[in-house]
Amino acid sequence: MSGALLHAAREALLLALMVSAPPLLAAFTAGLVAGLLQAITQVHETALGAVPRIAGVLAALLLAGPWMAGRVARFAAEVLALAAGASP
Repeated sequence: MSGALLHAAREALLLALMVSAPPLLAAFTAGLVAGLLQAITQVHETALGAVPRIAGVLAALLLAGPWMAGRVARFAAEVLALAAGASP
């Protein structure tokens, strides 16, 4: 049973990385573009860097949300099936 538990823990870590990737990449890309525009125009306003990142993360969550929810739900079903089959 410890092998199944280790497999579930490994899958949980990989799932956390995969699910967090779209919003993080969107925030990184939006921050990079906003930073380049601020460097080019020499306008250093904190809101100009934060607002595009927030908008990018929200857009990524809207676009990738169903995929993310499906992956998490599938993993939860697998873990619950594993727990139901385990004997105490």
